[in-house]
Order: sequence, then C-alpha cells, then structure tokens
Amino acid sequence: MTKQAITSVHAPGRFSIAPMLDWTDRHCRYFHRLLTKNTLLYTEMVTTGAIIHGRGDYLAYNQEEHPVSLQLGGSNPVDLAQSAKLAQERGYDEINLNVGCPSDRVQSGKFGACLMAEPTLVADCVKAMQDVVDIPVTVKTRIGIDDQDSYEFLQTFIQTVAATGCNDFTLHARKAWLSGLSPKENREIPELNYQRVYDIKQDFPALFIGINGGVKTLEDTQLHLGHIDGVMMGREAYHNPFLLSQIDEQVYGAEKSTLSRHDYAELMLPYIENHIRNGGSLTHIYRHMLGLFLGLPGARAWKRHLSEQGHKKGAGVEVVQAALLLVPKN
Repeated sequence: MTKQAITSVHAPGRFSIAPMLDWTDRHCRYFHRLLTKNTLLYTEMVTTGAIIHGRGDYLAYNQEEHPVSLQLGGSNPVDLAQSAKLAQERGYDEINLNVGCPSDRVQSGKFGACLMAEPTLVADCVKAMQDVVDIPVTVKTRIGIDDQDSYEFLQTFIQTVAATGCNDFTLHARKAWLSGLSPKENREIPELNYQRVYDIKQDFPALFIGINGGVKTLEDTQLHLGHIDGVMMGREAYHNPFLLSQIDEQVYGAEKSTLSRHDYAELMLPYIENHIRNGGSLTHIYRHMLGLFLGLPGARAWKRHLSEQGHKKGAGVEVVQAALLLVPKN
C-alpha cells in the first residue's frame, strides 16, 4: 500500500485526542465531538480483563462519537483478539494497542510501555487482533524505555510490528522510565525528541506515523504535520477544549465554525438532561466542561459555580445555565 493510500484511509487520524485515563470517558468524548466533527477520538485505556470478565459495560459509547477508537491494554493475544472482536461488533472504528503507559499497575499486568522490550509479543498481539477484525489495528508507543532508548531499538520495534501488516503507529516522543518515575513524571521529565519520530517517518515512508507529547497549539500541530502524518493532542485538548473548534478548519479544510463557547455549552444541555433522566449525575459531565472559557473574563466564576453546585443532589441543567450567566458573551 502506498503512503498516499494509507494517509487517505486514516484521514481522521491526522488529528486525534489522546486516550487519558479518568478523563476521556464517553461524556468527555461527546463534548469533544460537538467541538470537532473530524478529529479521531480515543477511549480511555480499557483492559482485556475488564471487557471479558468485568461486570460493567466497558465498551459503551455514544453513536455520535464516530470516528472513535478503542484503546486496549493487554498482552495475551487470545484475550486481545476476543476483546477486539467484541469491539468491532459494537461498531468501533479502530482498535489501538497501548504500548506506552508506564504505570506500575500496568507493568504488573505485563502491558503498556514494558511491552516495547518484547516486540515479537507485540507483533503476535497485533496479528491475533488483525485475524479476527476488519477495522484497523494500530499501536501507540513510546520512543524507548529505560536504557533501551537507541534509535536502533525503536527501528527494530517498528519493523517487527509492521511486518504483521500494521501500518499505523503513534509515537509519544519521550522514552519511559519504568522505575523511579511516576506516570505524571513520565509525561514531563524525559526529554521530548520530535526528531526521532520524524526520522522514523523518513525510514518507514509507507507507514502512517503520528506524534504525541507536548502538543499545545495549532501552530505546534501544523509544524509537526510538515514532517509526519498525524498529531495527537493530550492534556491541552482537555484543559482548553475550545481550541478543538478550530481543528476542522485548520487541519481538515472544513468551513470555519461560527459557534461560540456559550453555544457549545448550550448544545450539551439536552445530553445532560438525558443522562440525568436515565439515572446519571451532572458530576459525570460538568467536569469535562470546566475549561471551556479558559483565559476569558468569568472563567473562574464558571468553574467555581459548576464545582460548588454541580455535585449536589438533584443538580441538573439549571446549574450549567446559571454558570453561563456568570460569563460575558463575546
């Protein structure tokens, strides 16, 4: 398959929002989809054990979220294949294997970033999933782990996994320290090395290569897209969600959005009402909206009102409506 064909097939991945544990749940993704129609959204990482043996529905999502990718955590090819098959049956657009999370809990389950040390196992996992689904199986990884952080190490990993036919990799442009650093520190302390990701694209031109780590602005996004195929934004998209309203125009060439921050908040009201009507809580949703007015007059009052009133018993859309009155309209 040519580079051009791969880029076309994976057009949604030209910009994506990173899977973030406890953050990118289905309510967050619904909100983000209002802001951007084309961005590829990711679930939080879901373990194969939760999907296969858990009591809850760990594959639940809103149909409005498409295109949406399920990120799986696991290292057993059989379990990953079973989970991937279930995800395809539920309508997910993509399966993504987590080879980047450095937390102790993930390491004890032998998945996440520690899998970089076992590229053959990763290849087996990817192949097992590919054998049972028709949707893309992709990989999100680091550029190295611990002292295994040479370019040759990363090359070997990519080459081994790509031999399965996997042609889509997102690289967090930091290595991971598997001991001595917390997950938070692993997002900040290891130095970013964007050039290494660019070099991988040069050496594997037929692969779709995305970049993650430290992306905070549209300018960052456009700079990276001059070198690689896709950009994944993490915490900035969560803390400053209105930025996403520019993505369809700036990255995908769509018409400029004319909706204001107030408009997007009001578009969430029917969703909130429906969630509460079905036994849910406003708390599940408002926390994802706290950054909507970041940097504007009234932003602090908006956050304070939602935080102080949104968790109370019986809280509903009137809390959001009252908070909106505290923020001047542009």
